[in-house]
Amino acid sequence: MKSDPAIRWISEVRGRPAPSEPVADPGIARAGSLAGLGALGIHEPKASGRGTGSGFVPADPGVSTARADFGFRSLNDVDNPSDPQTGRIVSRWLGRFVLESGAILPDLVAAYRHDGVPIGEGRQILVVHALTGSADAAGDWWAPLIGPGQVLDTDKFGIICMNLLGSRYGTSGPISRNPVTGKPYGRAFPRVTVRDQARAQWRLLDALGIGKLALAVGGSLGGMVALEVALERPGEISRVVPIAATTRIGQLAVAWDAIQLEMVDKLGPEGLDLARQLAMTTYRSEVDFEQRFAGRTEADGSPSVVSYLRHQGRKLLDRFDEDTYRTLVRAMDTHDIGRDRGGAVAALRRLAAYGTRLTGVGVEGDILYGTTQVREMVKAATAAGMDAAYREIRSTKGHDAFLVEWDQLATLLAEALK
Repeated sequence: MKSDPAIRWISEVRGRPAPSEPVADPGIARAGSLAGLGALGIHEPKASGRGTGSGFVPADPGVSTARADFGFRSLNDVDNPSDPQTGRIVSRWLGRFVLESGAILPDLVAAYRHDGVPIGEGRQILVVHALTGSADAAGDWWAPLIGPGQVLDTDKFGIICMNLLGSRYGTSGPISRNPVTGKPYGRAFPRVTVRDQARAQWRLLDALGIGKLALAVGGSLGGMVALEVALERPGEISRVVPIAATTRIGQLAVAWDAIQLEMVDKLGPEGLDLARQLAMTTYRSEVDFEQRFAGRTEADGSPSVVSYLRHQGRKLLDRFDEDTYRTLVRAMDTHDIGRDRGGAVAALRRLAAYGTRLTGVGVEGDILYGTTQVREMVKAATAAGMDAAYREIRSTKGHDAFLVEWDQLATLLAEALK
């Protein structure tokens, strides 16, 4: 069902770019600010080198809960093409990768899909998926927006989407092979941050020869990563559009995440099922639940809303695993663009200095990253001197509106690409 295509054009504030200032080296972030994470993996050795399996010694190999039927890929399965292959998901070996914590992945593999204008022949757009998504934006979760004649027009742009670091759909994560044991990492996979995920995106973009982006866009965790992608290379992105995302993780979201992680830790697969059920109550809105389920019951007399939540829990359990969920939720909880940068305004000055524009998109009824938080991000961007605008999607769908409100999303993205 299509929604009212009207978007609340609440406010638009434009600031003049701040005077040019030195921008920090966009290379590997300093280790130490998240020192506690280093205990979960290896650390940068004093001697330099490529880093092989023989140098990888996890502090705690943990117990893997990854199930064998989840599509475990070895390095022999990596396509590693010399050129991106249009229209299908492929994977590429990207070498040794050092995380913020100092832990090292000897063999970073990234799965991605590229559609449209070939690299080097036109403007490129980066789309970043949310928590349990995949690289298949063009063929799956954002298919109505990507393609010939769509707002992300593959006749005019190249569209690339990479599976996030720590995920399970082709990119290195807990179901990947631990070079020490030859088995999936499971809980031994080192903790990653949103900045690690952004740096992994640039590692792939560099390997493919994409030096500049016309747009970086994503929703929820994808929006957080898109912000960090921009901050890693302030001069390489024209506009960033975080949707249902903010400058730092909100404390209510941290609280919900903590409950979900405790369920997973204590109950394993059953906990993942319950965690997804809890998460679904935050992804939608009170209005949506009332409209869909008020007064409805199942044949056994149980409330239809309960049946819906159980169905959603089972669906995730069929395609995901506990270790990957734990890794991604913990990464999301690290989000704070102001960390080690002097605060959000100081961080955003890095983008203002290069003329990067920002559109912060809030969602009516979003209880995870509400409109107040998104407005605060736009306010910080304006204070930093960015050309910044706030837009709001009108929807009864809550946080998940960025996955269903196609007409409104098309309007927003068309404006961003002008």
